Amino acid sequence: MKLHEYQAKQVLSQYGIPVPEGHIAANQQEALEAARIRGGKSILKAQILSGGRGKAGGIIATDCPEEAGHAAARLLGNSLVTGQSGPQGLPVNLVLIEEQVIPDRELYLGLLVEPSRKRIVFMASARGGMDIEELAGTHPDEIVSVAVDPLTGLLPYQARVLARALGLSGQLAVQSARIMRALYRLFVEKDCSLIEINPMVVTEDRGLIALDAKVSIDDNALYRQPEIAALADISQEDPLEQRAAQAGFSYVKLDGSIGCLVNGAGLAMATMDLVTLLGGRPANFLDVGGAADELRIRQAIELLLDDRDVKVAWINIFGGILRCDVVAKALLRVLEDRHPAIPIVVRLQGTNDAKARDMLNSGPMTVMLETELGRAGRLAVAASGMTGKKRGAAS
Repeated sequence: MKLHEYQAKQVLSQYGIPVPEGHIAANQQEALEAARIRGGKSILKAQILSGGRGKAGGIIATDCPEEAGHAAARLLGNSLVTGQSGPQGLPVNLVLIEEQVIPDRELYLGLLVEPSRKRIVFMASARGGMDIEELAGTHPDEIVSVAVDPLTGLLPYQARVLARALGLSGQLAVQSARIMRALYRLFVEKDCSLIEINPMVVTEDRGLIALDAKVSIDDNALYRQPEIAALADISQEDPLEQRAAQAGFSYVKLDGSIGCLVNGAGLAMATMDLVTLLGGRPANFLDVGGAADELRIRQAIELLLDDRDVKVAWINIFGGILRCDVVAKALLRVLEDRHPAIPIVVRLQGTNDAKARDMLNSGPMTVMLETELGRAGRLAVAASGMTGKKRGAAS
């Protein structure tokens, strides 16, 4: 779960990390009043859960309250398309009005969980203000990482290593160590998966300030963080992903045209890999789980059909606890109710698979049944039109 910038800064502030003074606004009048509190110049930031806002016109420097009000009116109620938001963009429902901070330097400081090391890892660079992915690609030697042992926490010598990587000394190094310890405590106590301060700026009179911040919380730990969970902004989520979460299955929207419905994360990844290998593009990651019932299967199929980007649906089930005849029964119910126009490829193997195939062969419409994984994949890709083959020509 991602937090908006203003929410992330509220959390940082609770842990004693300096942030700019600011106010949130939901309309032009609130933005005007917030800018007047600032006393003149201010920075207006669109609050969406996507990076790249500045390049997309979502961060605006204003010289007077009236200018801030007009800028807020242009952003609020509209969608902002960034390099990370997708072509539809994300709705701007709130803007953050902050004081203008004049930095001497811009730095980068982040924390994440690195699975290979099984540790929380700090990343620091004296070149903040740019995408860390871009910096890692062009100047990887300018990013220093430090893995923290969970038994000891951040040690003083590690804080000094990170301070040197940031180019800090003296009181700024002391302040940075204090910020790092607070960030580590925040990361652990709030079950974070990512904290990123970019840029963290050096100012002449106030030292270090978190000028921008990203905070993500581990979804699997939200039950322990009810106050954080209450901050979720569903307007920033894909409607199909919202439906999947309510139904209780795992779903991630992708940019392809082949909708994949699978039971088990491993089989789901193998299915997506096969689609890609054969020249197609998966439209989603959809795992109904190994113990799904007929209702959940039906909801998952309907979700695939409601995705306008899906040109062909591939149902790939390995029956164990989830019996293949239960899947067939759910599919027949959807076919009878919805009469979908897109091709449907079905591969059923495992418990009661023969019974399931008999049910589908006698159903109200013809689906493309294939028991072998590779041929089923080729059939799905061909049916999507990605290979130029005639539908059903795969073997």
